[in-house]
Amino acid sequence: MSGSIESLIFDPELSPGAHNAVFVCLKVQPEEKVTLITDKACMEIAASLAAELDARGCRHQDFILEDLAPRPLVDMPQVVLDDLATSQVSIFAVRAQTNELKTRMQMCNVVNQKKLRHAHMVNIEKKIMMEGMRADFQKVDELTLRVMNIVNRAKQIRACTPAGTDITADLTPNYKWIKTSGIISRDKWGNLPGGETFTSPLDVNGRFVVDGVVGDYLCAKYGDLAAAPLTLTVKNNRLTEAVCDNKELQEEFWQYCHRDDNSNRVGEFAIGTNLALSRVVGNILQDEKIPGVHMAFGDPYGAHTGAEWTSTTHIDVVGQHFDIWADDVHIMSGGRFLV
Repeated sequence: MSGSIESLIFDPELSPGAHNAVFVCLKVQPEEKVTLITDKACMEIAASLAAELDARGCRHQDFILEDLAPRPLVDMPQVVLDDLATSQVSIFAVRAQTNELKTRMQMCNVVNQKKLRHAHMVNIEKKIMMEGMRADFQKVDELTLRVMNIVNRAKQIRACTPAGTDITADLTPNYKWIKTSGIISRDKWGNLPGGETFTSPLDVNGRFVVDGVVGDYLCAKYGDLAAAPLTLTVKNNRLTEAVCDNKELQEEFWQYCHRDDNSNRVGEFAIGTNLALSRVVGNILQDEKIPGVHMAFGDPYGAHTGAEWTSTTHIDVVGQHFDIWADDVHIMSGGRFLV
């Protein structure tokens, strides 16, 4: 265990969210071993998580990425991958840097192979620990299951917002809906805070107005887009146009979505279900869990949904204040669930 993490003094307001992570979401047992991965930007949060792991009485090995390799990482350090292979649980609380998606995929390959209960907390911040991580995840899990049972049977989902989103997703039973409600199992690791169900769509068409946030490292750079939304046009499941008053964001997003043959393809169609959330905070980790629709271009997490194609990229986009229909069932009005 790393004394540099455990000796840190942290804000006690972090403790309720950290307790939720260890005791409720991951259900860590005293006899288990946990790999805790963090960086200098997230060390205070990691210290609160380590304190809860100590309270649980389990063994944990802690890593600070900057102590192992220069950032941004080229590859996930082998010592981390080796330790993951000997653990039952893992926590990744790290601030994303440019072009590090590959290293996270390397980590997740081990997580998937070893079936770890893994909490993915990329870009975690104190405000998220005090908001989304304080959700009643049992209630979030129950809602997510209700929503998933409806959309599982649907052939099409339509989503609209006052900002101008009007998008339809055609679905196929060949691709599974995945529940990532914050209750993490060996079968599917998840982001924390949790609260969503997602699939890979068969086809998506329409307009998606991003008046929330965009993902990956662009989130930290551009934050809340309410003042200058990014408007995306999707035809036959491909991004065909991106327009924004912020031309730097417009160009950077477009380039991100054209790094390989499938970077402009809608790989994820998701519905957020975290009932503790009602407003955008400018961080994709939490904002994609706000009740409503979000999508991602690129990697479709095909290993979980059943989609067979892959991409080297994955970038989420989030809007606000949705009405959602699953076939003819109106499941959300003005951002509030009707189910």
